[in-house]
Amino acid sequence: MREPDAGIEVAVASPSLLGESPMWHPREQVLYWCDIPGKRLNRWDPKRAELSHWDFDTEPASCAPHLDGSLLLAMRDGLWRFDPRSGERAALSPPPYDPSTERFNDGKCDPQGRFWVGTIHEPREPRAALYRWAGGELTRQADGITTSNGLGWSPNGRTMYWSDTKAHTVYAFDFEPAGGELSNRRVFASFPIKQAGQDLATYGGRPDGAAVDAEGCYWVAMFEGQRLLRLSPDGQTLREVVLPARCPTMPCFGGADLRTLYVTTSRENRPADELAEQPVAGCVLTLAVDVPGLPVHLAA
Repeated sequence: MREPDAGIEVAVASPSLLGESPMWHPREQVLYWCDIPGKRLNRWDPKRAELSHWDFDTEPASCAPHLDGSLLLAMRDGLWRFDPRSGERAALSPPPYDPSTERFNDGKCDPQGRFWVGTIHEPREPRAALYRWAGGELTRQADGITTSNGLGWSPNGRTMYWSDTKAHTVYAFDFEPAGGELSNRRVFASFPIKQAGQDLATYGGRPDGAAVDAEGCYWVAMFEGQRLLRLSPDGQTLREVVLPARCPTMPCFGGADLRTLYVTTSRENRPADELAEQPVAGCVLTLAVDVPGLPVHLAA
């Protein structure tokens, strides 16, 4: 096990099976995240040190805040408006895929409030896609990948990031803010693919969820790599943060000044000896950073 960087703490010690899609709510000043196989949405209030959750019959994957206090929730069975106060959900859109082999995954709002959400094809074939929810319509925007992750926008809102975790590749697009159109898809960063039988100690991981800071740098969780990377706007590695958990899934910026980095992690299907060595697997980790992150955008 690599020695974790100093300053990393456990924010929430109650572990998820697969913690994903952390979101710092800009109005409530609390952290939401999903436990996908646990079929649970979590909320952590750091001021009150209070953890609450909602259980579902199917997998929640990502969420975004609405102005009225509800959440836009992407689940295997479609898009929903979920009210944390009542625990009720209302259907927005059915899934645009066969839910027996595919489900929604990473999702975020762009600066104009359109919700972008990708899918994961569970047989691990390149049939997943990226969708945009806007004006009550869900439309397919990009495809040709297996595991959609890594959504984020540059500070000026003119570059969008999107990754295919299985392909170990992060893409960038030119993003047209007014209409939300994508063009000029290109490789932003790529990483060596794990070879059969390769020791994890020599493997750097594959890009999972991500967040963008105020300087336009892209923070990406490297699943199975036990690290976060901070990449410059031209894709160069500026910083590596070694974590106490093998499988980080996504960072997000939180706190009143957005200088607290929260990181969700996974313990699902991990070897027993690894979990014994890394008991914080599945917990939410935290780290103070100097450069603040960009705020979460509300769903229109």
